[in-house]
This record gives sequence, C-alpha cells and structure tokens, in this order.
Amino acid sequence: MEPNTSPVRSDEILERLLSLHPKVIDLSLERLERLLAAIDHPEKKLPPVVHVAGTNAQGSVCAFLCSCLSHGGARAHAYSSPHLARFHERIRLAGALIEEDALSDLLAECERANGDAPITFFEITTAAALLAFSRVEAEWLVLEVGLGGRLDATNVIDAPAATVITPVSLDHQQFLGDTIEEIAVEKAGILKAGVPCVVGAQEDAALDVIHRTAERVGAPLSVAGQDWRVSEENGRLVFEDNHGLLDLPKPRLFGRHQVENAGIAVATLRALGFEEPACAAAMTEVDWPARLQRLKSGPLIEAVSSDTELWLDGGHNPAAGEAVAAFFGQLEERSPAPLYVICGMLNTKDPDGYLRPFDGLARRVLTVSIPGEPNTLPAEDVAQAAVRVGLSAQAAGSVEGALRTIMAESANDFVSDAPRILICGSLYLAGRVLRENA
Repeated sequence: MEPNTSPVRSDEILERLLSLHPKVIDLSLERLERLLAAIDHPEKKLPPVVHVAGTNAQGSVCAFLCSCLSHGGARAHAYSSPHLARFHERIRLAGALIEEDALSDLLAECERANGDAPITFFEITTAAALLAFSRVEAEWLVLEVGLGGRLDATNVIDAPAATVITPVSLDHQQFLGDTIEEIAVEKAGILKAGVPCVVGAQEDAALDVIHRTAERVGAPLSVAGQDWRVSEENGRLVFEDNHGLLDLPKPRLFGRHQVENAGIAVATLRALGFEEPACAAAMTEVDWPARLQRLKSGPLIEAVSSDTELWLDGGHNPAAGEAVAAFFGQLEERSPAPLYVICGMLNTKDPDGYLRPFDGLARRVLTVSIPGEPNTLPAEDVAQAAVRVGLSAQAAGSVEGALRTIMAESANDFVSDAPRILICGSLYLAGRVLRENA
C-alpha cells in the first residue's frame, strides 16, 4: 500500500460518504462503473475471485472458504458486509484486517475521484475495497455480495474463478421482490458464462430459476443433493461427489446448519481443484463471530451468574430463526436449561417469522430497541410479534436491563438449572454487543 497521506480518520470520511446519495440502497452498476473507470479499473487487476451470493449462510460459507484458501501459507483477501464492531472488518487484505492509515487513504482517493457525483455508501466503499485488493498481492479473493446479486456493487467482476449461491429465502423483499422466484433471479445474476457455480440446497422454485439462468448464460452448476451430498456421521463431516468421498473433521462452528454450509464450501473448493487436506483445514480453522457464538468474557458475562450460558447470533430472517432454534432444541435435549431470548430487530425484517420457531422452546422473550439504529423496530413492537406467535414476551430498556430481569427471575425460581440466554435478531445488535462487551 502507498504511505498514508490523509490526516483524516476513516470514520470521518465514511460519515461524509453517507451524504453522497439520498438512498441508502439503490441497486445499480452504472455509478460504480463510472467510479471504477476513474480509478483505473481495479476490478480488472484482482487475484482469482470466488463470488458468493445467497440469502442465508453467505458469511459462514465465506469464512469456511477463507480458512481453507489461507491454509498452508497462501494469501486470501476477503470482502464482507455489514461489519460488526468496526468498518475495517469488511476488508481483509491477505487475511488481516485493513489498517486505519490504508483505509483512510483509499477512501479519500475514491472520494476525490468521485467528486460530488451521486453514489451509494456501499458502492464507493466497494470501490475502495477493490482498489485495496488490486494493490496487495494475494492468491485469492473471496467476495461476498452485499444485497441481491444482479445489480449488487460486487457484480462488476467479469470472470470470477467460481460463483456460489447459498440457500435463497425471503429477505429484503422491498428491494429484491416478494417471491422466492423474484429473489432467485437477483441472486442468479452473478452467474457467468463458463464459470462454475456451486449451489446450496434450495426450494424448488429457486432452483428452477437458477437452472434456467445457468442454461441461458452457459454456467455449469454443481447442485446440493444432485451433484454432491454432505452429512454428519459419527462426529465427522462426510462429503461425497463424483470425485469420491471425503471424511473430514466436523466444523468448528455450532449448529447442524453449519454442516450444510461447510458442504457448500467443500463443493466450491473441489471445483477449484483443492484436495482433502485443504478441505479439512476449512473445517478446523474457521472462525466467524456472532454466529452461535458463546460469549466467554466481558461486562455482560460479569452481569450473569458463573453457570449461565450467554450466546450471540446475528441471524435475522425466518430461515435463520429456524436454524438457530433447531440448534437450541438439540442443545436442550443434551443439556436441559431454561432458554431466554433477548431479541432486537430492524423494521425491514419479519419478527413474527424469525421468532415463531422459538415457540415451545423459549421460556421468555425480552425485546430491545437497537441503540443508535434509526431503522430499529421499537422493543414494544418486537414483543408484540413474539406474543402473536405464542411466546411470553416483554420489552426491556436494554440488553443489560434484560439480563438483570432474567437473573432476578432465575433467582426467584425453584428450578435449579441456570438459564441459557440467547441475544439475537440482528447483526447490528450483535455488533453493538461485541463492541460493548470487549
């Protein structure tokens, strides 16, 4: 990277960039293509790209891929969104978070090149990320779609090494469409002629769209349940495709759904020519915060009893609710404990759909508004949604307040088991928790 020439911190520049376009989300490629031309097309100077779209599991699949692609001394860039604690998390250069000086310089350079022309925050920060990736040597770039795919800012890569479509479900309907088919059209927009695409398990409606798009553009598919299969057997991950069978370690990430996510990553690695040792590294070295993460230390841990389990998850749509509830259902069978849910969500999400799978599992839901988020659902609205789907719920002033309520209720309870607490409903809430619990 070039030496720091900008005395301005990245957060000051990021704040200015938010004002360049009146709409936070305005799906288009034209504005970004104009800016990329002005900064000499960094998107054409990248290492081989793995482009990942989907509704659920994008982040986990990218994490599995990065842990493999960085194995054995290789260098892998990664781009993801949103961030949890700091914007820098979105841009990983050769495996490390981008440094403050480098980020400030790149943002300032893109800001100068763009001038006062309209451009969304995600578009201009994506340009900065591509500029960074083009200037630091690496063998791979794992590029996660921000929203949709067809018109997402990341879809300026003409010839990725591979594409991936994780499970498609209803989310962001106000931007992508009201049906699975409409959303699948947007996700399938990342398919490119001659570029292999690995497809996770899909509803029939989504898979039909992906097949039609692949046939139209000439993209070979490798589809879960058809071209490859994955399962958990005797505490191991077993993957099978037409190249043979792999007996791999079980993924480090919690939840049965992570077996499916790991399978998508392994299928992608096989398409890229990786062998069993690298695939095993993807299972054992993966790390992905706020995905069924058990908190071990910090002020929130100090606020509960020593035998209380405190979990954090950023999933926020009905499919994520099903996956997370399934994990806690399995955990309850192995180790019973009263489950309390602390939930905060954005007003663009479906709280009824997310919370419904917890009916019969969660003892109580305490709801919070997400601090500092203008699009938060009020805690009272989330509580009403929980009640609508059959849960006992009440609004709380904060996560800390909810924890105090739970601990007080537990202290007055005749049940000897310590509570199990899940903080969930939004990546923005998860990020706030991680920042404040550091």
